[in-house]
Amino acid sequence: MTETSRLPLSSSIRGKLISAGYTSLSSISSVSSTDLARDVNITEAEAFDILKLVNQISGSNGSSSLINGAKNAWDMLHEEESLPRITTSCSDLDSILGGGISCRDVTEIGGVPGIGKTQIGIQLSVNVQIPRECGGLGGKAIYIDTEGSFMVERALQIAEACVEDMEEYTGYMHKHFKANQVQMKPNDILENIFYFRVCSYTEQIALVNHLDKFISENKDVKVVIVDSITFHFRQDFDDLAQRTRVLSEMALKFMKLAKKFSLAVVLLNQVTTKYTEGSFQLALALGDSWSHSCTNRVILYWNGDERYAYIDKSPSLPSASASYTITSRGLRNSSSSSKRVKMM
Repeated sequence: MTETSRLPLSSSIRGKLISAGYTSLSSISSVSSTDLARDVNITEAEAFDILKLVNQISGSNGSSSLINGAKNAWDMLHEEESLPRITTSCSDLDSILGGGISCRDVTEIGGVPGIGKTQIGIQLSVNVQIPRECGGLGGKAIYIDTEGSFMVERALQIAEACVEDMEEYTGYMHKHFKANQVQMKPNDILENIFYFRVCSYTEQIALVNHLDKFISENKDVKVVIVDSITFHFRQDFDDLAQRTRVLSEMALKFMKLAKKFSLAVVLLNQVTTKYTEGSFQLALALGDSWSHSCTNRVILYWNGDERYAYIDKSPSLPSASASYTITSRGLRNSSSSSKRVKMM
């Protein structure tokens, strides 16, 4: 339930506020009565009364809850270096990511159609379940599908390969290994992927608002994947200012979830054309303001016949590229990478 839905207002006014993207008290108090009236399609007098009510409620809560004490930078560095990470099953890609997709961060992965965004999303929803004794997190996944691109048959295929890899790893670590030592089965992996299909931006907003409660009840969730964050926001919005506000609120909620539950949020994004320096170029969708909404940004692109991933933005990772390939077993190092290793 959102903060707005708890306000002592009529249900129709609350519905208008939520539909316009005003899901929290802070999002309402940050605008003028004129802007609020225009966005929600109410009179300015009604907007003024809403702002007055929100300010009264915010003031009664006090500001002491905002002050939680300071951390020293050394502890922050140690915490950053010790964050658990989810392997992509491509060691070259893991290497430029500092070991994999970081928990407590929001990572955006974008690229052209066919580059493998959904494949990476499915791979992460499987790999997050690798048991701790095999170097994984032993977690569960939430997969939010906005486009209908999730393929359960492909998830099973990658899960089967993951189990085989774990058996091989366990056999290497323990010479007297027996096959039944790996208890996890492919169907167990599928059971631990919580799948949500959303068909509109209002459904997407409602689900994101519900995630805190859902994850509290399923504490082993260690990754939330949205495939894609963009789809409904490119189709259903004429008011770009409203779209920006709704997306900013959503991004803030994802960041709070990542920090609160020490999980990874992975937002898959599409590309669009952008006019720059006299020509049209491909860029990730949702514009420049959205690019600041995520901790890390990874851009996927083609270089000839090879797929590459590029760290475009990160507070802790240097800009770098790595090749990868999509196989029947999932994400892996590219063949050219293997050749380079053999030559060395």
